[in-house]
Amino acid sequence: MAEFVGREKELAHLHQLLQDNHQVAIAAIAGMGGVGKTELALQYALKQREFYSGGICWCGVKSGDVGLQIVQFARIHLELNPLTDLDLVGQVAYCWQRWGEGEVLLVLDDVTIYKEIQPYLPPSSTRFKVLMTTRKHFGQISKLSLDVLQPQAALDLLRNLVGEERVNVETQVIASLPERLGYLPLGLELVGRYLARKEDLSLTEMLQRLEKKKLKERSLSQPEDNMTAQRGVQAAFELSWDELNDTDKQLACLLSLFAAAPIPWELVKSCLSNVDAEELEESRDDKLLNLHLLQRKQKGIYQLHRLLREFFQGKLEAPPFQESCGNFKQAFVKVTIAIAKYIPQTPTLKLITAVSPAMPHLAEVAKNFIQHISDEDLIWAFVAQGRFYRGQGLYTQAEPWFKQCLEVTKKRLGEKHPAVATSLNNLAGLYSDQGRYADAEPLYQQALQLMRHLLGEEHPYLAPSLNNLALLYSSQGRYADAEPLYQQALKMRRHLLGEEHPAVAVSLNNLALLHYYQGRYSEAEPLALRAIELDRQFLGEKYPDLATDIHNLALIYRAQGRYSEAEPLFLQALKLKQLLLPEDHPLLADTIYALGYMYRIQGCYTKAETFSIKALELDKRLLGDNHPYVAQSLNNLAELYKSQGSYSQAEPLLQQALDIFERRLAVNHPHTITVRENLAILRAEITSQQ
Repeated sequence: MAEFVGREKELAHLHQLLQDNHQVAIAAIAGMGGVGKTELALQYALKQREFYSGGICWCGVKSGDVGLQIVQFARIHLELNPLTDLDLVGQVAYCWQRWGEGEVLLVLDDVTIYKEIQPYLPPSSTRFKVLMTTRKHFGQISKLSLDVLQPQAALDLLRNLVGEERVNVETQVIASLPERLGYLPLGLELVGRYLARKEDLSLTEMLQRLEKKKLKERSLSQPEDNMTAQRGVQAAFELSWDELNDTDKQLACLLSLFAAAPIPWELVKSCLSNVDAEELEESRDDKLLNLHLLQRKQKGIYQLHRLLREFFQGKLEAPPFQESCGNFKQAFVKVTIAIAKYIPQTPTLKLITAVSPAMPHLAEVAKNFIQHISDEDLIWAFVAQGRFYRGQGLYTQAEPWFKQCLEVTKKRLGEKHPAVATSLNNLAGLYSDQGRYADAEPLYQQALQLMRHLLGEEHPYLAPSLNNLALLYSSQGRYADAEPLYQQALKMRRHLLGEEHPAVAVSLNNLALLHYYQGRYSEAEPLALRAIELDRQFLGEKYPDLATDIHNLALIYRAQGRYSEAEPLFLQALKLKQLLLPEDHPLLADTIYALGYMYRIQGCYTKAETFSIKALELDKRLLGDNHPYVAQSLNNLAELYKSQGSYSQAEPLLQQALDIFERRLAVNHPHTITVRENLAILRAEITSQQ
């Protein structure tokens, strides 16, 4: 390398490893091809040449017999002449026994089979140190695992090679080059030297060539004569590839289909379900990990280096694995899509945490393997990503996925397909969450129109589209627009499904809630009671929908001040939810929140605080600290403290709620406006009291 950078800690650690042992010290620098093992050994030898006054003997294991190299060194530098009637092992032992005074360092570069060099190692003595470089793991030998360079060290290396003046012209691109090369020292040096020779080649053009040609890019295959490394990146990887059997190679090729991110091993096993799990583990542990072709990040999680991933992808697309390529891709798609279908409309934080490791790989499917997804499953690669981010309140990150879903379904399935209607509904729902009602309404209307065109006016599946649009109008306070849609959905379900059907209960419940929002409690109550009756009849006492119906009836009673009737219903709904739902389900927080609110308006502040704090804690645990539902709970708790005159407790909670709403929702969203007004009123009251 032009200048050795970024390995100061490794040099110090290496010296410590070699000095700690009381007898002959053997240490190995281990790592993937191109990571700079030989260069580190060379720099260590140069830095410590005065310390090793007894000599530094460097043997390239691939250059010839190690024993002959040691004997030749002894003859030239120590004027030793071992007896010719001794075999080679005996001649080497003769040299070690008569070696001059002082500390001695034996460097064995690129060891692949330890047993082959073991007979030539020096005798037990504290003055003999052995340093190996290897792509393998060797049992109990002290090891320094060499990783790629840190980003800043990688930048420093490129600057040294390319020149400060040139780098300063393209400051934004210079940071992208090391990342593109995975911070691999060999790749960085090859590209840096290539750029130094090609003074008219811009860094931008170099980056574009690497993206297009990958490992076949000329700069990555032409080491210069004065470089320590004498192979290009691909040639360095080939050395390890040649040591793999067919099963190992198949596993490596499959791994290359995954995204450039940590890979859960369970996903890999699922893709190769026809291969014995123990055999797969042996390939993983004894070969890929042993040869540093794969990294273990943590228990059950592994990762390929970016350039190794490209190397294996190239192998997958070429004989003899070309024929298996399609099968691997199909298996990869099938496994990831199965996870996609597991993500519900409102995922909890626990579920989000569980599926997070799979999401980059699902994104890879959406980006590069669309042609391998069936028409039936097409939307799932995008819908799952949208739900994943929407469930965390990360609406900006969710939007591109829902948009892309709509574009892809239209392109493949045509403008008039049920999946297009579903995609329109999903995107509209996201906009509605953010208070972007003007954006949501035309999408809901398009979805409804499309469903009518595809299914006709008399189809049960039309009712959800009617409900979606009605819910949007209800959220805006446009109750007169919402009501006929809810009525139409109810009428349709009664006509097509009969008076007694769970879907009819859903429509009754929706209409009851609308009347609750309108203050038409006498009309809402019988609808809610009938919904409860139907769900009990068809779903039984132990069903989440029944708990929701009971919760909604309690809301109606609470709004009328009928607290003695509302409280037992809320508690009954909560008990049912606790029995039927996971302990970390958002619907639990809804009822706990409602109870806290009811106790507050009753003036039962101790009870109100208990339930309000519990709702807030549950929302945070389920959804994270920055979800809009958390902001609502913060606002509710702040209003409780405000009603007790505890302004100092209320103000920071309102500020937190406002910060969340402003980050996650539109500035003109009703929730944002309400909290902003609440905070302004509170601060005015604080000022008036001062």
